Amino acid sequence: MDAAVIWTGILQIATVLLILALLYRPLGDWIARVFTSDGDWRVERGMYRLVGVDSRSQQTWQAYTRGVLAFSLMGVLFVYALQRLQAVLPYSLGLPAVPEGLAFNTAVSFVTNTNWQSYSPEVTMGYTVQLAGLAVQNFVSAAVGIAVAVALVRGFSRRGASTIGNFWVDLTRGLTRLLLPLAVVAAIALVAGGVVQSFSGFVDVNTVAGGAQSIPGGPVASQEAIKLLGTNGGGFFNANSAHPFENPTPWSNVFEILLILAIPVALPRAFGRMVGDDRQGYAILAVMSSIAIVSIAAVTWLEALGLGTAPQLAGAAMEGKETRFGIFGSTLFAGATTLTSTGAVNSMHDSYTALGGMIPMINMMLGEVAPGGVGSGLYGMLVLAIIAVFVGGLLVGRTPEYLGKKIGPTQIKLASLYILVTPTLVLAGTALSFAVPAIRSDVESTSIWNPGVHGLSEVLYAFTSAANNNGSAFAGLTANTPWLNTALGVAMLLGRFIPIVLVLALAGSLAAQDSVPSTAGTLPTHRPQFVGLLAAISVVITALTYFPVLTLGPLAEGLV
Repeated sequence: MDAAVIWTGILQIATVLLILALLYRPLGDWIARVFTSDGDWRVERGMYRLVGVDSRSQQTWQAYTRGVLAFSLMGVLFVYALQRLQAVLPYSLGLPAVPEGLAFNTAVSFVTNTNWQSYSPEVTMGYTVQLAGLAVQNFVSAAVGIAVAVALVRGFSRRGASTIGNFWVDLTRGLTRLLLPLAVVAAIALVAGGVVQSFSGFVDVNTVAGGAQSIPGGPVASQEAIKLLGTNGGGFFNANSAHPFENPTPWSNVFEILLILAIPVALPRAFGRMVGDDRQGYAILAVMSSIAIVSIAAVTWLEALGLGTAPQLAGAAMEGKETRFGIFGSTLFAGATTLTSTGAVNSMHDSYTALGGMIPMINMMLGEVAPGGVGSGLYGMLVLAIIAVFVGGLLVGRTPEYLGKKIGPTQIKLASLYILVTPTLVLAGTALSFAVPAIRSDVESTSIWNPGVHGLSEVLYAFTSAANNNGSAFAGLTANTPWLNTALGVAMLLGRFIPIVLVLALAGSLAAQDSVPSTAGTLPTHRPQFVGLLAAISVVITALTYFPVLTLGPLAEGLV
């Protein structure tokens, strides 16, 4: 790799970091104002009247949870029905109804903010399903994640309270004041950058070689904007952000990476503002940034090395990567999309070197907390902060406290259950895929196209992606089968909503407490020592949980 390529890659990374730094305070401050303001916009008041919501009422954590679950259930049923009725819907492009198993998997996928796609979108989904079903869920699933994070922050900031906010108000404000305005601006910028936005369907053309080809169009830019802003990730085309109609140039690639990271990076600032201590937001951001920088540097270095016979013979590990992006543009995108819950790809992770492909997998195994999905990254990191405070309290022999709240048995039980949910789903799903003879035969004969150690990595990546609500894949795996459609769908549902229920219960338990004054024995949670402890806790939990299975998959493949 020559010096010009290296310096171009470094310039891309520096540009992303600089713009994120400039956005951190204004965007974070705006998010804090959105969820602390007493006034309602006129359009919001109309929406509240339409659904019969009193915007001044507050909810207990149980009522808040019921709202989240009921709203999400209705979303699953609606998206499922749209897919099954596609053949009679307008703008269906003549496409048939989506089969039952795939329709279930897809409905669950988009409602849970996963956007796992076991199909080729351009030849499976018509425009009505894409817009009324999938694009709408891209907005509302992201708003749900932000609402849950805000509810947890209120748990820390409130004193002796029985309520944590109003789900319907938080959902509405997240849409009207944050996601919709940003998505409109982003879509216009993407169209200006060459991303397609039309309702032209398929256009038949004659190629320069004398053949015929059907070129798909569609409302791509509008869906691309919220797909990235909401850390959703589902592509309008099968190649996702590697497709030139979704991501045409190196400039658009950098812009899309910024869209992925903007809200997750700004949320720690909003957290600091809402709890009344900006230093706490900087501490959380420092942990997120440290993990992200190490991860992106590792995957870039491993791909630049090009370990393996084929990359060495080819001169670079460029299989599955677009030449217009190169290694740096591909690995930066891969890091951003798996460190968050986005799952969009501009290169094929399955084609990365064995160790390089392991890094995106580890990013998801970390819980996608650096900086994580919109909302889910912040509340995931705050749960880890509670664990870190507890460990710190054990080390100094003091009752653990975080932001003036005692961390007692209830909080530790909820936090412990939270960090156990995803690994259980990942490891159980992977184990069942190979332990049950009938399922193993189907997986090995139908789903795995790369048998051996890499085949295990493909299945492990799939369940890691589903349970963490990421949506990216090692694309050598054929997932549109009865077993994987069902198992991955269940993993997505449980991986999304069990943690949400635990987080809201945690918020309720914290909000009910009075403030505990700081003493000489209180662990400062804004200093570098705590930042290091929290980062170490995040890594150690992942290492102890997943190292054995990684040795059977990518480590075995990469070190042989």
